[in-house]
Formats: sequence, C-alpha cells, structure tokens
Amino acid sequence: MSWLQLRISSTRAHSNTVEQALLQVGAMSITMEDNADQPILEPALGETPLWNETRITGLFSADIDTAATLAAAEVRCGQRLTDSRWEILEDKDWERAWMDNFKPMQFGRRLWICPSWMTPPDPTAANLMLDPGLAFGTGTHPTTALCLTWLDGCELHDKVVVDYGCGSGILGIAALLLGARRVIAVDNDPQALIATVENARRNAIASERISTYLPGDVPTNIQAGVVVANILAGPLAELAPLLTTLCAEGGELALSGILSNQADTLSARYKQWFSMAPATVQQDWVRLNGRKKLGDV
Repeated sequence: MSWLQLRISSTRAHSNTVEQALLQVGAMSITMEDNADQPILEPALGETPLWNETRITGLFSADIDTAATLAAAEVRCGQRLTDSRWEILEDKDWERAWMDNFKPMQFGRRLWICPSWMTPPDPTAANLMLDPGLAFGTGTHPTTALCLTWLDGCELHDKVVVDYGCGSGILGIAALLLGARRVIAVDNDPQALIATVENARRNAIASERISTYLPGDVPTNIQAGVVVANILAGPLAELAPLLTTLCAEGGELALSGILSNQADTLSARYKQWFSMAPATVQQDWVRLNGRKKLGDV
C-alpha cells in the first residue's frame, strides 16, 4: 500500500489538539518529534513530556484528497495549519535500507545512482553519487524512478531544467550530469534546498549551474526546455499555470507523485497547454509527460 505523511510544526500547547484533529480526519498513526533541538529532562509523575516546538506527523493512505483532509483538520483543531507539508512516504525505512542493502541502480541507458561509498559499476556513465539525508529522493521510490528513467531518455544538452519539488535534488543533479546547462531547483522545505546544494557539491557540480529557490522566490522570466515536478496530484493541479509559464514553447514536461486513479484528471488539466502522452505506470504510481504547444504561455 502507498502512503502519504502530513508534517505539521506545532507547539506544546496545541500538539494534543492537532493530534486529535488528524486522527479524526483519517490518520492511521501519529508521531511527535522535537522540532527545535530541545532536550526533555525527567518528567514529573503523571506528566506527558512534549517539546515546546513539536513536529507532528500523521500517516495517511495515498489516495486521500490532501487539500480536503488538511482543511478538515483545520476546522477540527480551530486553527490554520500554515506550517505543514504533505510528503510521499517511501515504502520502508529507506535511510537504513540504503546503508545496509543499497546497491547502484541504473535508470535508462546512461544514468546510475550510486551510494557515495561505492565504486560506480560503469565509470564512463553519468554517475550520481548520493548519500541518504533528510530530503525525499533516493531513486528507490517509483515516483523518483519514473522521472529518472524519463530524464535519461531526454535530449538535455545545454538546456535549462526546472526541478519543482526538488527534495534531495536527485532529479536536477541527474539532469546536469546528463548534459543540462543549468537547473532551477524549487522546494517549499528549506531543508530540501540545503540537501540539494550539498548533493550537487558532492557530485562536483559548479555552484553557478544550480540555483535553489523557495516557491515565492522563483524568477518569473524562466523559459526552461524541461520542467519536471515530482510532488502530488493536488499540488500539481494547482501549479499547472505556473509550470506552464516556466516551460518554453516546445519544451518538455514530466509530472510524478500521481496515483493511477488520478492520472486522467490531471492529464486533462494540462492538455490545454501540453500535448500529453499516455501515462507510464510503475506499481501504483504514474508519470505523465507532454510537450508544450506552440503559441501557448
């Protein structure tokens, strides 16, 4: 089964209220973590210890309506949950699995993703050296694998690529290793932008070839030859006008983070601007790709 997690930054005073709201709107489980490196000393008898700044994570089935679920949770807890983020949950403890079991993986013809402590199987290939970190994107999840295989099949030489929802930076860095000239990496999580810069440095990518932005800071004059967005179906539908604007006429688009039953609706949303190809499916997940029509902005 595929899962999503909703991460919310809260306070000790509101944490129990938020927890109950998430359970009421369908969360399968809730975890709470320190969100400010605050130690908890021995609690008093009968006291439930919580941190002043608490990160609450709710686990949900991947086929839920994320916007409606968040809105319902806000109603139930009586407050806006502005510091929140939906994420695809990889199918197992991927950081531990990476360290214990991960081997280099090939995507398409030219691209390999390799743990940094191993020698690449093909030194002449486009080898992306990656360590596990806090941001999503190792290549083990179908949503990422679908995009990596697609990028390997693209003609990227000297193109500008937008990686929207960059996570670990894996897609943008792969594009650079495959011949792209420059990458614009966008994410609403500052930790993801830090991870992207660090992974680019690890792969000897010159700093001027990759620029990172929070969504509100993205330059409006970008005309990218390739736009790739591995997020979720709801945000992808909302972002359709923006992603269209960022893509040059005749440019290519790839969308992932989409479940099979969401593909037709999302493809129809983008068809007013793009000539969309049939969906590519891996397990429960789908990649949509298309080419921007001439004369559309």
